[in-house]
Amino acid sequence: MAVQINPSILSADFARLADEAKAVEGADWLHVDVMDNHFVPNLTLGVPVVESVARATDTPLDCHLMIEAPDRWAPQYVEAGASSVTFHVEAAAAPVRLAREIRAKGARASMALKPATPIEPYEDLLPELDMLLIMTVEPGFGGQAFLDIMLPKIRRTRELISKHGLELWLQVDGGVSASTIERCADAGADVFVAGSAVYGANDPAEAVRALRTQAETATAQASWACDH
Repeated sequence: MAVQINPSILSADFARLADEAKAVEGADWLHVDVMDNHFVPNLTLGVPVVESVARATDTPLDCHLMIEAPDRWAPQYVEAGASSVTFHVEAAAAPVRLAREIRAKGARASMALKPATPIEPYEDLLPELDMLLIMTVEPGFGGQAFLDIMLPKIRRTRELISKHGLELWLQVDGGVSASTIERCADAGADVFVAGSAVYGANDPAEAVRALRTQAETATAQASWACDH
């Protein structure tokens, strides 16, 4: 599994989203944080903005729904142009049904876990997913400090993925930067969401390349990757 870097437009200039999307054209995905001020204490953007961003870039959109009632809303984000849609298991009423509906509409289905949510109760759900997102900060705001206590959870998740022989991407989001990305890769992550580390740089595209190099180097030396 190749390393993937997903810049988060939460840290971009919302008045210039088309330009900000083009500024990271070397990225694998563009990460779009959708917040409803209910599931998390912040309000960002919704379906119309996702539609606009999808028209403005060739980079596929990875929509992270930090919202209540994702069972109702997630399919609309696929229709708006998202190629991957992530729902929070804490908010989903029927996660397996929702994952299958997202896939049936043609997008990758992803499930997110807040820092306090353990992975083990959801082991049997993993085959229904294309990606699992482990939050490495409390969801709601960009620019937070990385929570090192999430590293063992990343390792346990990677072990479960390997145990079942799944082609499941393992994404981390929150405080991912030049100082933390290698630890995440060593623990088992292969998809990295970076907000301020990319859009806070003078050259966002170069920041993406630098983060990718760091993650690839750490992955090549990681015990979990060497076992494959």
